[in-house]
Amino acid sequence: MKYVGLTGGIGSGKTTVAKMFTQLGVPVYNSDDEAKQLMENSTSLKKALKTLLGEAAYKNERLNKTFISDQVFNDTSLLGQLNSIVHPAVRTHFLEWSKQQKTAYVIQEAAIIFEIGSQNFYDRIILVTAPENLRIQRIMDRDPKSSPTTIKARMQNQWKDTRKIASSDYIIENLDLKTTERQVLKIHRALLENS
Repeated sequence: MKYVGLTGGIGSGKTTVAKMFTQLGVPVYNSDDEAKQLMENSTSLKKALKTLLGEAAYKNERLNKTFISDQVFNDTSLLGQLNSIVHPAVRTHFLEWSKQQKTAYVIQEAAIIFEIGSQNFYDRIILVTAPENLRIQRIMDRDPKSSPTTIKARMQNQWKDTRKIASSDYIIENLDLKTTERQVLKIHRALLENS
């Protein structure tokens, strides 16, 4: 079984592309969703996060996402420490999940594959791109409270597409759904042929 990483900057449309692969029968592991579940339910992760960020990381035993975001937003050192706690737990969970799948390949959707240096773990990497102004508009459409300034600040925590392209096996420019669907199908066929 091949491990395929699916990545892209905020607002690029990774989740849209992931759904297209799911419709083709490919199992997709959403790292963000699973990380939140693990942070909610894993006793050892809860303990580590409380040690790192304080008791306020949880409110009524629920993950306090707003507090955590505020803590790490402008502190790259703290963000790195948080990632070094959460990402190994997610990797272990992904590997366990992969063992249950009976397909030629599985996809792990993850926003920061390159940023945390995990690109060599995957057999192939798919990068989803879109122009910055379109990405900002998409984020504002789904979260009207966000401003272009805060979105751009979040984008600064991710590598630029130009840097990721060189290390990616497939690039999907996600401008319109029909074109993206065609690109997904082409990549799907290529991955099946090379499995």
